[in-house]
Amino acid sequence: MSEAKVSATPVEQRKVIRRRVNLIPEEIMNNAYLNEKIASLLPSNYNFEVHKIVWRIKELNASRVALQFPEGLIIFATKIADIITSFLGVQIVILGDVTYGACCVDDFVATLNGCSLIVHFAHSCLIPVNMMTNNMKVLYIFVDIKFDVMHCVNTITTNFQDKTEKIAMCATIQFVSSINAIARELKNKHSYDVIVPSVKPLSPGEVLGCTSPRLDSSVNKVVFVADGRFHLESLMINNPQLKYYYKYNPYNREITREYYDFEKMISQRENAIKQVLDVFKNEGTVGLIL
Repeated sequence: MSEAKVSATPVEQRKVIRRRVNLIPEEIMNNAYLNEKIASLLPSNYNFEVHKIVWRIKELNASRVALQFPEGLIIFATKIADIITSFLGVQIVILGDVTYGACCVDDFVATLNGCSLIVHFAHSCLIPVNMMTNNMKVLYIFVDIKFDVMHCVNTITTNFQDKTEKIAMCATIQFVSSINAIARELKNKHSYDVIVPSVKPLSPGEVLGCTSPRLDSSVNKVVFVADGRFHLESLMINNPQLKYYYKYNPYNREITREYYDFEKMISQRENAIKQVLDVFKNEGTVGLIL
């Protein structure tokens, strides 16, 4: 039997993009008309960083801009578009297909629509800004959402009174700044052993559906701040050794214990692989949806 050697071209190393100091001009930050529009149309606890968007559009001299939202924030799309167009007079294209992750920056569709900038809301900078189609410029807006952090602190101290146990706190990007404040409060004021784990290139405490940190065996509990389970399940799948997962929902202010059926997941994946293999054995065709 002859041997065939297979070699692959090394993937180009990811370039480090150094952040510039984002000094938004005072004439934008303190513009009375712009600030009044933001205050009247958008919720005060949501930070859509409209001033940064306006500044970036002016900096690029962009005349046509694409806005891309996840499903939970697309209800604000027309209001943000109205603020930007009324202040700058540029054309705004709202992408109708909602985005489901940080890897789904739709630079291709933005290019087809004649845009020179795409503003991607509610996800981290997972894809480097220098890897877009046709040199498309992209601006990531995390959309920091504020909530009553002291209620979360009180919920944790009421339900978890054993301070010898180590608690890991994680969240989606919208709540990362808040969980860091909660962790500091629990450690400094209540003497809890709390960590905020991280995995590059994400922010400390942040979890994506495709990217989550591996937790040390010394962690006893996980408190995850979010309103859904999708990102939490990423953390659970990556850390099957942990038994105690809790989700704090900042909207209904409830904490619940969460479970994951690992055996069912493995069984479903094995069945899916078997079905694909059966197709190949019968010389069938398998389609991939990307």
